[in-house]
Amino acid sequence: MGSAEIGRRLGGLSRTRIYQLTQRRNFPEPVAELEMGNVWLAEDVEAWIAEHRPDIAETTEGE
Repeated sequence: MGSAEIGRRLGGLSRTRIYQLTQRRNFPEPVAELEMGNVWLAEDVEAWIAEHRPDIAETTEGE
């Protein structure tokens, strides 16, 4: 999951806000650092959302 997907999953957050969130100590570590940006495991991001944003945890992407 890239930062754009994370932004959509969190309700359309800006790139700046996604960067701020992904820099937090409690956000999962990326599994790869590519030229185009970092990539995270979707399961790790979903677990973070369930813990820190339970209001949207039940919503699946695309709903």
